[in-house]
Amino acid sequence: MLTNTKPNLNNLYLFPQLIHSFLLMKKFLIAFVLLALLVSCEKDSNTRTNNPYIPNYGFSAVLNLNLPSYSGLLTPANPIAITVEGDIYLLIMKVSDGQFYAWNGNCPNQSPTSCSRLTISGLNGKCGCDDGLLYSLFTGTAQNASYPMINYRVESLGNNTIRVYN
Repeated sequence: MLTNTKPNLNNLYLFPQLIHSFLLMKKFLIAFVLLALLVSCEKDSNTRTNNPYIPNYGFSAVLNLNLPSYSGLLTPANPIAITVEGDIYLLIMKVSDGQFYAWNGNCPNQSPTSCSRLTISGLNGKCGCDDGLLYSLFTGTAQNASYPMINYRVESLGNNTIRVYN
């Protein structure tokens, strides 16, 4: 027994609407993902502080750790103080294989003077001025200090060479 039934045309009319809804939802999903990426991206993962005492100047210095003046950076927890590009004073310390911390070597809570350079005291930077604050070379902070030390980026280039830059 053969029955002659007409095709259900309502289902054919729903198909384009379903496609349109899917494409519209796909556009919203893509827009949401792009917005989430834009909001979550940062130029720099390190915390930067607007410090009124220390100018924010750009520099890049490549250090060969095989040279005697930088050889202290071959072993962890052995910080050194250096001056690069004429007048940029840095405190640098190797933390582990391939990981270094570099800090601006001036007291972050004082205007630059003859006593405002930090000296290395163990694993701390000590301010030579009246306050005598001790800044941790691991965190860059000191107790009762308004501003932390200014950190710089360090990139390991291989062959005992690193690049310190801002």
